[in-house]
Amino acid sequence: MIEQIFFDTDCISSFLWVDRTDILLNLYGKQIILPEQVLDELSNPSVRHLTTKVNQLLSQNQIGTEKILVGTEESKLYYMLTRNPQFGQKRIGRGEASAIALAKTRKGILASNNLKDIQYYIELYRLRNLTTPMILRKALLRRLIDETEGNAIWVKMINRRRKLPNATFTDYLESLK
Repeated sequence: MIEQIFFDTDCISSFLWVDRTDILLNLYGKQIILPEQVLDELSNPSVRHLTTKVNQLLSQNQIGTEKILVGTEESKLYYMLTRNPQFGQKRIGRGEASAIALAKTRKGILASNNLKDIQYYIELYRLRNLTTPMILRKALLRRLIDETEGNAIWVKMINRRRKLPNATFTDYLESLK
């Protein structure tokens, strides 16, 4: 069975903003799942062009979507994450919470950049996590991009207010050595 990768809004947006969903599709294809809450967040009228791109990917069956059904383990976890977090933890956003709930209950992979807010839950639920930098590195290793192109994509993402851990893709790669 193919492992599903549940993307939160920030992680999928990193690639939507710079028009490089081809990287995701080449690496992960039909593994990419957007929770319904992520689709809701992307339907904001101020980012209508992102909605158009996502709808095109969905209509071509290149990515999938999942709902969290009321009364399920994932709905209880989603509620806890968004409304009634564990002691000492803050509430997290709907997109992040839905991706975490689905990744945990369906034994999938979480794709999220927001480690500051969700690292506790990644560790608690022993989730495997992908981030935008990790995805770009994998694209480099698979020769979908070269380092120069990775740097250009990185700069575009930063210009679109994506929070990345280093100033450049090269710096990120160096930090892994």
